[in-house]
Amino acid sequence: MSRTNWQNFVTIDPEIHHGEPCIKGTRVPVAMLVGSIADGMTIEEVVNEYPQVTTEAVRAALAYAADCGRYN
Repeated sequence: MSRTNWQNFVTIDPEIHHGEPCIKGTRVPVAMLVGSIADGMTIEEVVNEYPQVTTEAVRAALAYAADCGRYN
């Protein structure tokens, strides 16, 4: 399985959540999605909890977090 291209899903806008990375077209922070996975939720459970995001968007949030960890 190839990694989701997070650039298609993640946006940083100073007008939304003070510039915190969010899923495009929503006000859902990437950190909220990644934190939910870290807390033991499955991707399906996260999508059910945040119906405005897709499975692919959750995977993009994880890819974004992985890239942030790689370059910091």
